[in-house]
Amino acid sequence: MATYTDSIEKLIEKLTRFPGIGRRSAERIIGYILDAPKEEIKQLTDAVSTVKENVRFCRVCHNLSEQELCKICQDSNRKKNVVCIVEKPSDVTAIEKARHFDGVYHVLMGSISPLEGKGPSDLKIDSLVNRIKQEKITELIIATDADTEGETTALYLTKLLKPLGIKLSRIGLGLPVGSNLEYADSATLAKALQSRRDI
Repeated sequence: MATYTDSIEKLIEKLTRFPGIGRRSAERIIGYILDAPKEEIKQLTDAVSTVKENVRFCRVCHNLSEQELCKICQDSNRKKNVVCIVEKPSDVTAIEKARHFDGVYHVLMGSISPLEGKGPSDLKIDSLVNRIKQEKITELIIATDADTEGETTALYLTKLLKPLGIKLSRIGLGLPVGSNLEYADSATLAKALQSRRDI
């Protein structure tokens, strides 16, 4: 016996596709939508549409941007010779919150995961190598997650990049094994960046 209208059931189905949103959370969101003023919901849907239409990936580092270059790549105060390699744009945000890194980033757009059929060619590794050849990069910090896929990616990058003769390090203390960067607190990330180790 259906207790919701067809349109509400359809919205529940759509909302449960979001990470971390189950049926009960979707029902609560719909309750909020139904109680909120129409104008507020219109602003919400406009904001979602604007993000989908305007946000793209930075031409240089693949971070989120609304222009050809992201704000970090455009910032003349950043050390362009130090590149922190991360898996996803949310990792950039997590490290930036720590306020202990003044270099730039390279977002791989994932990690090596044989079980999911993702190999090195599925990541932004070729553009990283091209960037190293074209720019005066003196240090690379590998800041992939401390899980199996992140460690596999770090190992692959180490073997690929070590022969280039550039200082290479891996973030160290502070991140528990099996964790994701985006869920770490600022103090933990700051400590991890300060205690990075050469590889």
